[in-house]
Amino acid sequence: MAKQKIAVIVLAAGKGTRMKSAMPKVLHPLAGKPMVRHVLDAIAPLNPSKTVAVVGPGMSDVITAVSPNPTVTQEKRLGTANAVKVASSSVQAVGADTVLILYGDTPLIRTETLSAMLQARAEGAALVVLGFTPENPGAYGRLKLNTDGSLEAIVEAQDASEAERAIKLCNSGVMAVDGSCLFDLVDQVDNNNAKGEFYLTDIVALARAREFECAVVKAPAAELMGVDSRSVLAEAEAVWQTQRRIQAMDEGATLLDPDSVWFSHDTVLGTDVTLGPNIFFGPGVSVADNAEVRAFSHLEGVRIEKGAIVGPFARLRPGAVIGKDAFVGNFVEIKNAVLGDGAKASHLSYIGDAVVGDKANIGAGTITCNYDGYSKHKTVIGKAAFIGSNTALVAPVTVGEGAVVGAGSTVVSNVSADTLAIARGKQMNLPGRAKALHKKLAATKKSLPNKKD
Repeated sequence: MAKQKIAVIVLAAGKGTRMKSAMPKVLHPLAGKPMVRHVLDAIAPLNPSKTVAVVGPGMSDVITAVSPNPTVTQEKRLGTANAVKVASSSVQAVGADTVLILYGDTPLIRTETLSAMLQARAEGAALVVLGFTPENPGAYGRLKLNTDGSLEAIVEAQDASEAERAIKLCNSGVMAVDGSCLFDLVDQVDNNNAKGEFYLTDIVALARAREFECAVVKAPAAELMGVDSRSVLAEAEAVWQTQRRIQAMDEGATLLDPDSVWFSHDTVLGTDVTLGPNIFFGPGVSVADNAEVRAFSHLEGVRIEKGAIVGPFARLRPGAVIGKDAFVGNFVEIKNAVLGDGAKASHLSYIGDAVVGDKANIGAGTITCNYDGYSKHKTVIGKAAFIGSNTALVAPVTVGEGAVVGAGSTVVSNVSADTLAIARGKQMNLPGRAKALHKKLAATKKSLPNKKD
């Protein structure tokens, strides 16, 4: 394919009223990333000379989301052709051979599909429309083809004859147009229709009238899903997740129950990773080779090193690093902390703002008391240290290499290397006092107003 100079217009001015949200439609996340960023990521490998997003008034959050790409504002929402016209001065300055026009609410569109459209442009088509075949064509515009497969017209559903409504191939709205004629065509579009809007689809008839070649490239319906409601967003999420699960397995991960594993857009998995059922990956998680994440674990902003085991029922929060062959067991929460190579936190512990040395053992119920109500403080546990069950480590505090902390301790000062630390009140055994205590408590309860246990 001959090298083309490409410019891109992303239409992102829609309010998305059916979303029932104060958030602009294109910012609603899919796989933890705004929909419009998915579109921009699909565009990026094409190396466009310029990508411009058309936004509506007051959409500062959208401007931020598409940055560093520039934006132009469509002051009045007068239709898709008007939106393209608003971007004309910004795009024309580039002198692009081809202008791609996409929508910010089609997050599943693929780079490969856009490349196919550019190929059709390189083969001589002045205008290329992306078509698809939905299960229910309904209100979609139909793509009427000539016998040679070229595009004759886009026929809107309400204007279609019975024979034209029988056409299954529909218009997605995505186009690739010769940059030398696009804006001239757009200038000729009128708003003589029921809504009084300027429709981009009208440029097909205008192009055909000039005997410009018009072509169609086809893509799967799921890829062109335009998200305009929360229910459709959920459908798009399901499609994306299914594709990502297949990719993970194709790349060497084992998913014991694929349908219950939930990925983020940036989840990174090594080879021979094993994932149990009902696992949630938030943004920023990487799992190295031969690691295992067990059932019902929730991870975000985490790095898991080779051979580590996490879960079941583990909660790993941003800043957690799980070292090689380390073990994080059930109902353990780790936040902004490093668990060294071969270290263990087997169950029922909270480790926050801490560094745990290699091969250290964290007993059940251990808590790093990292917050004093105003500031976070750090706990450091040395290599091969042993922290007994139900220990509270009141940060800032350091437990030295090889040290042992007795179960039930509240550690408020540093423990040197190879030291045994026991920090708990002295046990008192009072023979016969239990019976008296029971009697006293029963009498107290009887004297109180009648309440259910």
